[in-house]
Amino acid sequence: MIDRRYFLAAGAALGIFGTRAVAHEGDAAAQLPEKYMPRMVPIPASMNPGEIHVDPNRFALYWTQPGGQAMRYSVGVGREGLYETGVFRIGAKKEWPSWTPTPDMIEREPEKYKQYEDGMEGGPDNPLGARALYLFDGTRDTFLRIHGTNAPSTIGTAVSNGCARLVNDHIIALYPEVPMETKVFLYPKLA
Repeated sequence: MIDRRYFLAAGAALGIFGTRAVAHEGDAAAQLPEKYMPRMVPIPASMNPGEIHVDPNRFALYWTQPGGQAMRYSVGVGREGLYETGVFRIGAKKEWPSWTPTPDMIEREPEKYKQYEDGMEGGPDNPLGARALYLFDGTRDTFLRIHGTNAPSTIGTAVSNGCARLVNDHIIALYPEVPMETKVFLYPKLA
């Protein structure tokens, strides 16, 4: 659960206060430990409904609801040095998205990503999984995503190239609930 003290510390670090500016290791979800299954949790009353909050310290994504509640999904997050904090918006949504590694990914690990420099069609083997929510900063695509994965073993870990990943079953459930322009908060990793 996000308690008030944690929310205030992380929110202060993000600088979000004071403004109102407005797939295929079988059935992946069934392979997750119970602690990683989605559940409704209480949140501070100060959090607005209809927002996404990603807490990398708890490997949790909160989809806020009215009445001080949020649906909590377990996620995998960006590994050290690749996780970005900030306030973003959903600028695009795609089902079974295609994927192309960024030039930085190819430079960091050419043996892994060079073969995909021309892209990969969407489908069960695609790293973005069944659905993707694209994070934008204003009109700029950040290349950060909230997306599916067919590798449930990565949930609860920091292994990605900066994105937050849910198992495909969970992103399929979340995707239709999240409208375009939804505000997304990526909280900092705490020491």
